[in-house]
Amino acid sequence: MDKDHDRQDHGRQEREAQGRTMSRRRFLAICAGAVVLAGGGWALSRTELAGRLAKHALGAAQGRPVLRDLRQVIASDNAHARTIMWQADVKWTDAVVEYRLKGAKAIESSPAARESFTDDGVTVELYTARLCGLEAGQPYEYRIKADGQYDDWHALQTDDGGAFSALIFPDSQSNDYTDWKHLAQGAAERNEGADFFINMGDLVDNGEDHRQWEAWFDAVAGIIDRIPVAPLMGNHETYNEDWKVREPVAYLHEFALPANGSEEFAGRYYSFDYGPAHFIVLDTQTEEAADFHQGLLEAQQAWFREDVKKTDKTWKIVLMHKDPMQYRITNRPDRKEGFSDEGRAWMPLFDEAGIDVVFSAHLHTYRNRGHIKNFQRDASGPLYILTGVAGNVRYPGLWVDHALDKVIAPQPETDNYLTLCVKDASVEIACFLPDGTEIDRETLRK
Repeated sequence: MDKDHDRQDHGRQEREAQGRTMSRRRFLAICAGAVVLAGGGWALSRTELAGRLAKHALGAAQGRPVLRDLRQVIASDNAHARTIMWQADVKWTDAVVEYRLKGAKAIESSPAARESFTDDGVTVELYTARLCGLEAGQPYEYRIKADGQYDDWHALQTDDGGAFSALIFPDSQSNDYTDWKHLAQGAAERNEGADFFINMGDLVDNGEDHRQWEAWFDAVAGIIDRIPVAPLMGNHETYNEDWKVREPVAYLHEFALPANGSEEFAGRYYSFDYGPAHFIVLDTQTEEAADFHQGLLEAQQAWFREDVKKTDKTWKIVLMHKDPMQYRITNRPDRKEGFSDEGRAWMPLFDEAGIDVVFSAHLHTYRNRGHIKNFQRDASGPLYILTGVAGNVRYPGLWVDHALDKVIAPQPETDNYLTLCVKDASVEIACFLPDGTEIDRETLRK
């Protein structure tokens, strides 16, 4: 079967598995808030726009800027730096992030760059400030100051270089983001000490639909302003309203990610340090990018080899959206068990680099494969974890179990999340159902 046909067939399998594919009309019908079609894209309704303008007027009267989707974004060095981003419905001429050690009187500030980008017929005013020179292992607080108006103080904790914990959320794409919000908020409540969270790609079902991005940010409100997000790009970030592949415009703007040394591939792959771990975030959308960029895989592999050489961290962890394994599909005798294109391209490099853990997503099912090296079971190879699903798009009965599967989530499958606890001598990974019931736990030691 050729690649184009296989991609189309996989897309059909995804749609059939979902049962009811997210369509723009269905999503907007589910979500509250009227919209009107204007100027070739979806615009705010007069009621919603009037409501936002009223909030700005009230905020101005109270001396407070009105902003949306305030977030911390992971930095390369989280002991001394952090990126702060937010959106607004107005163009501020003087926007800064003020920050201080918690409770201190001395306040420092960092200017915020404003960028306007238009996608889905909606123009977004995006503000980004990079905080540098922070003290390691210290509790900070920050607030937004815009044209003389002040927001509330928000928590910011720098990395102390020691043990840490993180939340890992698989694909959150949904046709109603209620389940995603419930899962994220519940996981955060049970893990108040988490230092950051990871979202494994396919954050939204349709990368061009601005309403879905709003729903995604709403689901993590109260979390993402106090701990940073480390996002991955998934294939659904590359889809337009007609479900055709395009540049992932919204994703590349919404997250100001660590630099990777490439202007052409900026924001697509990156790495960062936290505690005793070095994280390498890959872009597995090489097929989706082929019509727009040549050489993504080769450039990324060269970057990977150089990046992994530079780290002296105890643990090396890879995050990739598409899964290295290939599963048989129910009622598809032509589909063979084995390894995907991504697996064949990357697993030898993981072996060579001494990667400790590989987290993947995309298939919406949780599978612990144990350790694999040279494409077979080997205790000296990386631990491979397929992280599951965090939204409400599921594929019941689609995948036939793989010979390398060690632990499989209870069936019929529901959404799940993971915790990652890293110390100098150990890594502990656990998987939980939405109510906090543990379904798997794995520990690595050095």
